[in-house]
Amino acid sequence: MSEDTPENDEPDDTMRRRADENRLKLWVLLEANRWVVAAALLAVFALGTVVAATLLPNRVVVEVGDPVETLFQALLTATVTGVTLVVSINSLVLSQELGPLGDQRERMEGAMSFRRDVEDELGIDVAPATPATFLRELIGAAGDRARALSEAAESAAGARPEVDRVTEFADELRRNAASTESALADAQFGTFDVLSAALNFNYSWKIYEARRLRAAFEDEGAPSHGPDAVGGDARGDSASERELADVLDDVVAVLTLFGPAREHVKTLYFQWELVDLSRAMLYSAVPALVVATNVLLFHGVLATLSSTTLGVAHYVWIVALAMAAALAPFAILLSFVLRIGTVAKRTLSIGPLILRTTSGEGRDRRDGRE
Repeated sequence: MSEDTPENDEPDDTMRRRADENRLKLWVLLEANRWVVAAALLAVFALGTVVAATLLPNRVVVEVGDPVETLFQALLTATVTGVTLVVSINSLVLSQELGPLGDQRERMEGAMSFRRDVEDELGIDVAPATPATFLRELIGAAGDRARALSEAAESAAGARPEVDRVTEFADELRRNAASTESALADAQFGTFDVLSAALNFNYSWKIYEARRLRAAFEDEGAPSHGPDAVGGDARGDSASERELADVLDDVVAVLTLFGPAREHVKTLYFQWELVDLSRAMLYSAVPALVVATNVLLFHGVLATLSSTTLGVAHYVWIVALAMAAALAPFAILLSFVLRIGTVAKRTLSIGPLILRTTSGEGRDRRDGRE
């Protein structure tokens, strides 16, 4: 069920189902191979020119002369500008990696401190080194605590109506953790697979839901510890309810660690992609410059090509293919930026800040006012 369904209290777990866009569009933006997307764009450029020359032969005619010369002069200038942009991108990426010894030491201390926090919370000696296994360890711990939450809910069954909500939450968390952990099993960093699987673990809503359920078990007379407090005595003297509240605290703790871990992996992936993008644009710029330059120098030779193929003049085919080759850097840039921009838009916030309207939260606000 989608998150827009009135009777559904929470958004779907997978990004594809949470998105409002068409699934095919989202697949092109995120999952499709970037080289295939770039090649498809170039095919559209080339075939568009050929189709226009075929359908409108008396109105749109690709002639040898000034139009072709003007077109490839513009493409030549754009390619040189694109190479300059690549240098700027590389400088931006490298500037985050360069710094004095003190800054590098702070980065190392921050990374090691976070890993020690993860190890202490999960009760392991050494956290995994690779991004995929590191995220799997956190998600696996969330699944284990979801099972413990289910057991605690069974012990407290019938005590209060909130217990049924806890059971549903634990089941959903366990299913989402299992599917995400499976997707990360064979994922390798450097591909989109790691980040794609991590994005399908809807931790933000689960933190919010776990804290909301935890608040239901707090003593109404206990002093407040602030919006981030997850402690406090469980309501009543029931040992099973106190255990249930403690397990909810454990769930929030591991999900809170997953948030910055995923954001760090996302940042590393963006840097990796930008470096690949820079190299790809530089590699494609050389043949693009060669093609655009030669068309400008020798376009007069095209006047001698009077034969046709599939009813289209040969000089139309040559100009269309040459234009596609000259536009290759732009197509590569567009294909990479589409994915980076889409991921960035859908992960703007960290923690339980949901940038979508959900029916469940709306009902909570109404219930609070009544």
